[in-house]
Amino acid sequence: MTYAHRLNLHHRMSEAPFRPREKLFEKQKYFQSIQKHTYLKGPMDKITSVAIPLALAGSSLFLIARGVYNMSHGIGKKE
Repeated sequence: MTYAHRLNLHHRMSEAPFRPREKLFEKQKYFQSIQKHTYLKGPMDKITSVAIPLALAGSSLFLIARGVYNMSHGIGKKE
């Protein structure tokens, strides 16, 4: 299969883009101009990258502390 044939095949099979190029360029300029870490650049990224892990860590520490307390005081033993 020649290069020209593959190019023509690819051209026929391609579909319309999901977003217009102008919107894509706007988003690229926005994300490249912000001086934050990559994982905190989006509007909802603080929730997924900071709040959820902190909530999971906090709840796991609470459950571990409660388990240690219950074990040390003999609470909740099965007879």
